[in-house]
Amino acid sequence: MSDADAKTALICGVSGQDGAYLAKLLLDRGYRVVGTSRDAATASFSNLSKLGVRERVGVTSSSLIDFRSLIRVLLEFQPDEIYNLAGQTSVGLSFEQPVEALDSLAYGTLNLLEAIRLFKRPVRLYNACSSECFGDTLGVPADETTPFRPRSPYAVAKVAAFWQVRCYREAYGIHASSGILFSHESPLRPERFVTQKVVAAACRIASGSRERLSLGDLSVERDWGWAPEYVESMWCMVQQDEPSDYVICTGETRPLSAFVDEAFSAVGLSWRDHVDEDRALFRPVDIRNSSGSATKARERLGWYARYKMREVVRGMIDAARAAS
Repeated sequence: MSDADAKTALICGVSGQDGAYLAKLLLDRGYRVVGTSRDAATASFSNLSKLGVRERVGVTSSSLIDFRSLIRVLLEFQPDEIYNLAGQTSVGLSFEQPVEALDSLAYGTLNLLEAIRLFKRPVRLYNACSSECFGDTLGVPADETTPFRPRSPYAVAKVAAFWQVRCYREAYGIHASSGILFSHESPLRPERFVTQKVVAAACRIASGSRERLSLGDLSVERDWGWAPEYVESMWCMVQQDEPSDYVICTGETRPLSAFVDEAFSAVGLSWRDHVDEDRALFRPVDIRNSSGSATKARERLGWYARYKMREVVRGMIDAARAAS
């Protein structure tokens, strides 16, 4: 495919974990990739650098809460596909900054949809939704028909964005799909996420650190997948003839204590000798169990998770050791 024939993909939130892996995936498939950041001149784009694609990704300054900047970017780059991965990403942080969560996720997505509607050029949109929207699934795997019961400001904002996408899809015929992704991890996760916090601490302790790791509720149950696989599902959704919404998960739900056990076992340690459960780290409201079913994704997209929790942990541990 020549440069003139290549599709252009715009990734809003290209500097994050998913944005970086998606950028690499699209580049490998012959796309021209442009990514946005609030201030592209000062952003480090370290995740793109870690994946060796920084010089191949065009970057520009834009914010989803700045409608004018969105219009400018659409006019300048004429994207064929847009991937909305921007906005606040931390459930815990959303309790501290709930207004920012609503602004960046709900209002930001609405701005993007309006910009696409006014653009009047065929554009396909992927919107990042979250399993947090389901709330506690009580051990029953959630699918695309499961009602939303959000339990955090982050989840409330994601629910609002989801329904905005569906509204614009039905009202204006926009090819817009939402991926309802369960937890997905990788070596690119920052340490504010509990999975990377666990992996980093396990590696430090195995190297001689005498620290103890303090964590919140170890009994919460999650479905942990591998981020490089999950971005494949995003691309698959955008390629479908008809837009729709899809749950993306591994189908395996395990307690946080199992993730911790796997990480410490991988470095030859018993986690019980090094980890404390600290009630001060419990969230104001948390989800006890988060379980999902990706049957629709497998049947319609041909997508399924090849990596489960054990492979995810081992991949993160191997990357942390290689980097030290």
